[in-house]
Amino acid sequence: MKTGTIVKYDGTRGFGFIEPDTGGEDVFLHASILDEQLKQVLQGGMRVQFEAASSNQGTKAVAVRLLGAVSQAPAAQVPAVKQERDDEELCEVLSAAEFSQKITDVLIEAAPSMTGGQILQVRRQLVSFAQRNGWVEA
Repeated sequence: MKTGTIVKYDGTRGFGFIEPDTGGEDVFLHASILDEQLKQVLQGGMRVQFEAASSNQGTKAVAVRLLGAVSQAPAAQVPAVKQERDDEELCEVLSAAEFSQKITDVLIEAAPSMTGGQILQVRRQLVSFAQRNGWVEA
């Protein structure tokens, strides 16, 4: 089994994402594979052990087991890097992982009817666009 961190889990909508410790794309997590007790406590930042399988909409978790206590999500641990602009205004440059998490949060809130596969597809394109334009760290 692989290990990772829950990036986002929406118990009301019944899905979320796992960021694998080995890197790569986040893994879609649907509530249908969780036992009732885990559905009640699962939240962002929790460490999990999981098995994943490829599907036509990306990688999805097929088994999940909670590891240890709640911790902060990895994106929250990434220090913000400040970069000075010509006009002396400072802006925060996010890591690709942090930018990806923020996109997920916005999409879940703004478009609740989107499927996990659609969220992954939009997020992948936005992160790629941001990286090409130097808006996020590579």
